[in-house]
Amino acid sequence: MSPTRARPRKSAKSVKAPSRREFQTHHLIPLHELLSEDDARKVLQELATPVERLPKILASDPGLLTNAEVRAAKEAAEPLAGRMVRIRRPSTTAGEAITYRVVIANLGD
Repeated sequence: MSPTRARPRKSAKSVKAPSRREFQTHHLIPLHELLSEDDARKVLQELATPVERLPKILASDPGLLTNAEVRAAKEAAEPLAGRMVRIRRPSTTAGEAITYRVVIANLGD
């Protein structure tokens, strides 16, 4: 019996990870808008719900970086926790789906 020789492995193609800039402008990443306190208050009145009932989003979520105001606040080390975000997604049935989230600093907040 002759010993079996292992085939040489084909070298894996190096896959370039997308840059942060490419991620922020990708067509599948929805627009995140940071709302002012007045706008947030109006939205809560329209929805007739307290802020505690809204879904949460982490301040470290990469999707938030699609907003220039959020990027500026992070660079200035301003706290984002407690602020509301409007997320606009394209929808085939509604044209545009709008959701609201509350920014939290850490899990469990």
